[in-house]
Amino acid sequence: MELDISKVMELLPHRYPFLLVDRVVEIEQGKSLSAIKNVSINEPFFQGHFPNQPIMPGVLILEAMAQATGLLAFSDMGDAHRTKLYMLVGIDKARFRGQVVPGDQLVLNISLKRNMRGIGMYQCQSLVDGEVVAEAEMMCSAQERLQ
Repeated sequence: MELDISKVMELLPHRYPFLLVDRVVEIEQGKSLSAIKNVSINEPFFQGHFPNQPIMPGVLILEAMAQATGLLAFSDMGDAHRTKLYMLVGIDKARFRGQVVPGDQLVLNISLKRNMRGIGMYQCQSLVDGEVVAEAEMMCSAQERLQ
């Protein structure tokens, strides 16, 4: 199953310039997800990170992976996602192994390791051209949205 940008925007509350997932290319409901972020020189963070040598900030790569975990959780939730926010509650074992630059396609691979008392533990990897550029374990939890 694939999700285009309209479905991604239906499931996530994030919007430009902070929506960091362009498309979901594969989902195994409740188990794993693969998504992409097309990295463009037009991204606002490239103005200052770094002039003359644009590199996507590592914290935004982590955020892209966190948004992908939300998509995996919400894709299995039906309409309940409309009243929830999927909040990042922890990051462990984060490692950066390469740089992400304009023109790259960041592939976000997410798999659910376990779900205990409403907190999901995910194994996350980001790849460019088949090479791992970042990885982390993330914990996320669905919480009620404030109206």
